[in-house]
Amino acid sequence: MLSLAEAQDRTQALVEQARKAGADAADALYACNASTGVSVRLGEMEDVEQSEGEEIGLRIFVGKRSATVSASDLEPASLSALVDRCLAMAKEAPEDPYATLAPEDRLMRSKIPALDLADDDMPEPAALKERALTVEEAARSVPGITNSEGGGASMGRTQIALATSHGFTGAYATTSHGTWASVLAGEGTGMQRDYATHSTRHLRDLEDAEHIGRRAGHRAIARLGAAKIKGGPMPVIFDPRVGGSIIGHLIGAIAGPAITRRSSFLLDDLGAQLFDSGISIIDDPLRKRGLRSRPFDGEGLATHKTALIDKGVLSGWLLDSASARQLGEQPTGHASRGTSGSPGVSATNVHMEPGEASPTDLMQGIERGIYVTELIGMGVNAVTGDYSRGASGFLIENGRVGPAVTEITIAGNLKDMFAAITPASDLAFRYAINVPTIRIDGMTVAGG
Repeated sequence: MLSLAEAQDRTQALVEQARKAGADAADALYACNASTGVSVRLGEMEDVEQSEGEEIGLRIFVGKRSATVSASDLEPASLSALVDRCLAMAKEAPEDPYATLAPEDRLMRSKIPALDLADDDMPEPAALKERALTVEEAARSVPGITNSEGGGASMGRTQIALATSHGFTGAYATTSHGTWASVLAGEGTGMQRDYATHSTRHLRDLEDAEHIGRRAGHRAIARLGAAKIKGGPMPVIFDPRVGGSIIGHLIGAIAGPAITRRSSFLLDDLGAQLFDSGISIIDDPLRKRGLRSRPFDGEGLATHKTALIDKGVLSGWLLDSASARQLGEQPTGHASRGTSGSPGVSATNVHMEPGEASPTDLMQGIERGIYVTELIGMGVNAVTGDYSRGASGFLIENGRVGPAVTEITIAGNLKDMFAAITPASDLAFRYAINVPTIRIDGMTVAGG
C-alpha cells in the first residue's frame, strides 16, 4: 500500500505523462483497499479473510473523445504502457459532447478539511476473533436461541488519491470497524432469524460486542410465533434500520444520470413540494467520522452540506460534470467513481431531520397497522415510483405493538409515500442513510 503522499505523487506523475504523450486533458485515481475479517459459528472459527488490493485508473480526453484504463501494476514501465493504451483507445472512442473534466473554477483549492476518518487503532486478527466469539456467544446466550448463522468482526483501511491535468491533486484515507451476529430462535417451521450489526470509522466508537449480540438474540426471539394476517389499507411504521431505504429511492431518483436519461419518477418535480413542510433531508459529506464522509468528490470538487429536501421541497439534482453539462447546470460535488470508468454520482451521509413525536406517540390512534423491521426484495419501479416489497415485522393494534407478522407485502407509490411521511424524534446516526422511526399512512398491505 502506498502512503498518501506517494499515491498523490503517483497520480500526478501519471497525468503529466499523459499530457506529454498527447492527451488534451486527463485525470488519474488511485484506490487501495485492505481488510481483515473473522467469522465464527457455534463458538468455532469458521473463516478468516485478509485482502489488500490497489489500482490506478487513468482517464484521457482527446477532443470530445475519452477512454479509461486501469491497472494494478504500479511499476513505471507498466504505467507507461497504460498511458499508451489509454491514449490509443481515446482516439478511437466515439465523441461525447458531455464528457469533460470538472470546471476548473470549481475545483477544490482550499486545504483538505480534517474529518477524522482514519483510525490508528487497527486490531490484530486475534482481537477480531475474540470480538467475533463474544458477539456470537452473547446472541446465543439469549433464552430461546436455538441456532446461529454466525458472528463476525472486521476492520479495513482505504486510501484515495486523485489528480487532474487542470490543477487538482488530493488524497485521504478512511478506516472501518464492524461487528455483527445473526441467530435463529425456535424450532422446525416456526424458526425465526434476525441479526444486529454496527460499523464505525474508529474502533472506540464501536458498540460493545455483547450489546450487539444480545440485540440480535432478542430480535430473533421477538419474531417467534409470526403469523399471517388479513391485508388491506393501513398505516405502516418503519423501524430506523429499514426506513432509510425509502430515502435511498429518493436519492436514486434525483441522480443526474437518471434525469438525463429521463428514467426518474421525479423528472418533472424540481422545486416541487414532495414532503410535508416540516421535513428536511440533509446530505452532509463533512460529518466527522461519517461512514460516507469525503473531503472532495470524484472529480476534485469540494464537498459541502446540502439540503436535498428543504422544508419538504425538492431543491436540486445530484450532478457530476457530465450530467450537469447535459442539463445546463453546474456540478454539485457529488461525483463518485472507481478506477475503471467515468464518474457517476452518489450521496454521502444522508439523514432526515427528526420530528417532535416519540415513536410511541407515532403509534397512537392506529387501530390496526404494521411495524416493519425487515424488507425483502427490490420491487420498486424507478420510472413510475410504484413500490411493492415483501416485509416482516409486527402487528400494531390499538396503538400498541402486537404479535409478529410474516409473509406480507407493502405497496404504494413513492410520491404518495413521501407526502404521507411523519418522522418521530428518535434520529440516531448509525448508517450511511439515517432516519428516525417514520409513519406512512394509506399504504396497501397484502397478507400471506
